[in-house]
Amino acid sequence: MKTTAAAFLLLILSIVVIPAVPAFISKESDSSPQTETQYEYDIESIENSSENNILSTEPYKVLDISSGKVLEVPVLDYVIGAVCAEMPANFGTEALKAQAVAAHTYAERRRISAANSSDPDLKGADFSNDTSKYQGYFTKEHAKECFGDRFEENFAKIASAVEEVLPYIITYEDVPIIAAFHSMSGGYTESAENVWGVPVDYLVEVDSLSDMTAPHFREKTAFSREELKVALEAAFPDIKLSSDMKEWLKVMSVSDSGTVLTVAIGDITVSGSEIKDALGLRSASFEISFFDNQAEITTKGFGHGVGMSQYGANAMAAEGKNWREILSHYYPNCIISESF
Repeated sequence: MKTTAAAFLLLILSIVVIPAVPAFISKESDSSPQTETQYEYDIESIENSSENNILSTEPYKVLDISSGKVLEVPVLDYVIGAVCAEMPANFGTEALKAQAVAAHTYAERRRISAANSSDPDLKGADFSNDTSKYQGYFTKEHAKECFGDRFEENFAKIASAVEEVLPYIITYEDVPIIAAFHSMSGGYTESAENVWGVPVDYLVEVDSLSDMTAPHFREKTAFSREELKVALEAAFPDIKLSSDMKEWLKVMSVSDSGTVLTVAIGDITVSGSEIKDALGLRSASFEISFFDNQAEITTKGFGHGVGMSQYGANAMAAEGKNWREILSHYYPNCIISESF
């Protein structure tokens, strides 16, 4: 069954951009992270107006959830911190630039959204540093902790990449786009409509075949009969499971990109994204097999699959593509605009 509008607003946290979709990464190696921070993208429409077209150079207002204080973070510092949090520093420079523009775009859209419809929980801020709700952001001190002995090298590399592209954001019809991104797709990115139930003109399926060679592209997770039963009943309390374990999970429909759209579990039908969340899977692109009273689920990719694939962006950078080409590929029909 299709996810209802209300359920969609809750499931929007199942990103993997995401951005995945998204895609909180602070690792130094090329190996894929084993968990992905999931935060919401602002899918509400932002009307085109003269006010929205004049993007501010003022610092972002960031609510620090630990102290409750609203911090003023200069745009440059914020975007550097976002890239530090969201993409491995050993990725190609052009990929880091693409990530910087996407992160900047995300922040600008959130700023406009907060101005148009304030959230009292934010205490007047544009967003918070709660990465369960908003884009990842490292302070310089946090980056030092994460990068360790390679802090100076990594921070300088990221800062240089950000500085080169800081004036730019991605727009569609003159407003900042929903700059979704994720760690790696299943070989093709997924449409926003298939993942979130809402069509977005520029968040559509595109080729990202290089993801298939990324570390941990294909991962297997095994569940015993009891583990699977407990997980399914916890997520879907009203289901009725038969004695035949093979009847507990049946893939009913799959998108052209390989994302599981609907799954029959017991006597009900749910979305692939709901199964991903219920079982803690890396993506909703998966296959299920049963043997010896166990279920084995093989996933492809990591994250929600919508928008820019970070590993795909890195592969394009390695091929000699620049940041503009990367963004144009993953966000078709959009424009690179100067924000100030």
